[in-house]
Amino acid sequence: MSHLLFEPLTLRGLTFRNRAWVPPMCQYSVETLDGVAAPWHVVHYGSLARGGAGAIIVEATGVTPEARISAKDLGLWNDEQRDALVPVVDFMHSQGAAAGIQLAHAGRKASTYPEWGTEGEGSLPENEGGWQTIAPSPEAFPGLDTPRELTEAEIADIVAAFAASARRSMDAGFDFVEIHGAHGYLLHEFLSPLSNTRTDSYGGSPENRARFLLEVVDATRAEVGEDVPVLVRLSATDWTEGGLSLDDTAQLSGWLKDHGVDLVDVSTGGNVMAKIPVGPGYQTTFADGIRKQADIPTAAVGLITEPFQAEHILATEQADVVLLGRESLRDPNFPIRAADALHHEIDYKPSQYHRAYK
Repeated sequence: MSHLLFEPLTLRGLTFRNRAWVPPMCQYSVETLDGVAAPWHVVHYGSLARGGAGAIIVEATGVTPEARISAKDLGLWNDEQRDALVPVVDFMHSQGAAAGIQLAHAGRKASTYPEWGTEGEGSLPENEGGWQTIAPSPEAFPGLDTPRELTEAEIADIVAAFAASARRSMDAGFDFVEIHGAHGYLLHEFLSPLSNTRTDSYGGSPENRARFLLEVVDATRAEVGEDVPVLVRLSATDWTEGGLSLDDTAQLSGWLKDHGVDLVDVSTGGNVMAKIPVGPGYQTTFADGIRKQADIPTAAVGLITEPFQAEHILATEQADVVLLGRESLRDPNFPIRAADALHHEIDYKPSQYHRAYK
């Protein structure tokens, strides 16, 4: 019996072996604070590739030093960082997984203490290695320092930084890139009227608020070429009155499609404090809505934990891909386990572990 979870998917010149992918998840493991990948990253991403994922998207990676969420984030603004990612990519490829990377700018949510490993919370003071944050407007995220408003010239510089990081990602051997436009980070901050109160060509109308993201997409496409898939992660709703809605994001996704984006990775929230009704598969309806309204492939995320649940999302045409985050951390072998549960034969169980599957 055929199962959609294990059907190949082709986007442009890249074919993924299955549709069980690993989304970007921050590791906060650059102890050298210079954005350079460490042995942890080789082992972490290698274990996920060994477990049978169709694709793995490396965590949010700063396109400038100031773009990082914390000082322990990965970066891709110099060639040393590029070179350190080569063995990560090479091992993922050796296990048959497609390698992607999420290029990001944290905006007003940058310069924070890491999620773990410290007693500090909120913004990291400049005397401890923090930096001035930037945003579309000088509006602080609750609990964080007030950002400085970006000038139009600085916006152009950040577009160029995304393009330069995209070029380095190709040189490191990545197969595709994802642009982070979700979770309250810089590009999402521009998209949402709750955080963007500008009156210039980057504020006001939905078209103006989308301008920055579309410029980043165009610059990225120019660097990676026509055969490389470009994905964008979006928060489909701000879960707050006056913020982004599913219809807004579906309209935006149509524009992204017109600009050559191949798949929208659909999440929600993160830009303002909001009450979110969390439960199994709680975000899949948004992937479904964008897929149908914008006629663009989507990836679904959000408490997807079981093989039959993942297969159901695909079989009911809610999305084209399922992204398994926390479940991949708990079980890096989820795709192999899912194949066994669904009685689907695959040929990429590691030979070294053959005893486990007899």
